[in-house]
Amino acid sequence: MKVALGADHAGFPLKAAVRRAIEDLGHEIVDCGTDSSAPVDFPDITRATCDPVLSGSADRAVLVCGTGQGAVMAANKLPGIRCGLAHEPYSAHQAVEHDDANAIAMGAWLVPHALVPDIVREFLAATFDDDEDTRRRVTKLNALDTLTPPADTAG
Repeated sequence: MKVALGADHAGFPLKAAVRRAIEDLGHEIVDCGTDSSAPVDFPDITRATCDPVLSGSADRAVLVCGTGQGAVMAANKLPGIRCGLAHEPYSAHQAVEHDDANAIAMGAWLVPHALVPDIVREFLAATFDDDEDTRRRVTKLNALDTLTPPADTAG
């Protein structure tokens, strides 16, 4: 599996552990930045990391920022990306199994290094349930990508 990996400056301290966990499982990394703790904008890193998934040049994406919150919010604004917040293994697995996640976000300030291999393993090993209920829910989830904001009725 090809895995796009990206971290902003706050996530950079955890990036090497995530990379090692992915590679130890035999997967290939598509490195999408950053390569230092110099400040960068998480929306840019998130976009760069999710683009390979959207284009088909990566199978899944792993995002790392300070809390994971900014990355998950940015990723879920990209049509076609379904990103879960994964600070422990169960959520990483469930995001794929029930919600067909193709990305996860982790918080470098919150995830213990000892959990990184388990989180990565569960995310990358998980498969979508693909039963009638989960397909229906993911179809509805994907339909949200096409919504437009309501027209401003104030005047």
